[in-house]
Amino acid sequence: MTKKTAFWIFLLGTLSSTVLFLALTWDTHRQVVALSHADKIDARVVAGKRAFEKYNCNDCHTILGFGAYYAPDLTRVTQRIGEKGIRFRIKSPEVAFANSWRKMPNVHASDAEVEDMVAFFAWMNEINNNDWPPQDSKKRLSRGEQAMVASVGVSPGAAVFQSKGCMNCHALHGTGGTFGPALDTVGRKMSLEQIGRYVRDPESVNPKAKMPPQKGLTDRELDEVAKFLSSLK
Repeated sequence: MTKKTAFWIFLLGTLSSTVLFLALTWDTHRQVVALSHADKIDARVVAGKRAFEKYNCNDCHTILGFGAYYAPDLTRVTQRIGEKGIRFRIKSPEVAFANSWRKMPNVHASDAEVEDMVAFFAWMNEINNNDWPPQDSKKRLSRGEQAMVASVGVSPGAAVFQSKGCMNCHALHGTGGTFGPALDTVGRKMSLEQIGRYVRDPESVNPKAKMPPQKGLTDRELDEVAKFLSSLK
């Protein structure tokens, strides 16, 4: 290869890469307003972000992948635990995490600040960020469920229970979260039908329930997890 040929290959490669980079950058900026639902940003969302920063939540949590990794990512926290769960954890972390090795300080946020942060997280939850973070990806969880059934030999319901994040709040055999009750013997107290109804819409069974409705579960997933939980006796 001559020096002239190498030069033209270098030049064309650099120019084409630059054009592609600029085109993708322009396209991303063009879509930012739609992808981020910028039209939904109101005064409460802005105030919630400021409260989030005021209490240095990023010192322990990530959001959109940025921050510390001591505590869970909060990008999809509304999807995982619901607005009631957010309020309870911010206002009473010493109760919510009483039996957890991972502690959260009580920042003594005012009621208004709590509601502002709830609004901020609700807006954040709707951002189209190309399936990030991965722990909240429905695609990844689906693959994880399949892998557990195939390689570990657990039941489909147990795989759904683990992969859909139920263990963030509930424990089995001493492993899992402590926000919700341990479910080792839930099958003694509730029938399959009662469990299915409770998982889908907890407040329809118990108006004081802190658990958010699990609307993201398909009918098949709901049926499988209800079968699994009803067998725990």
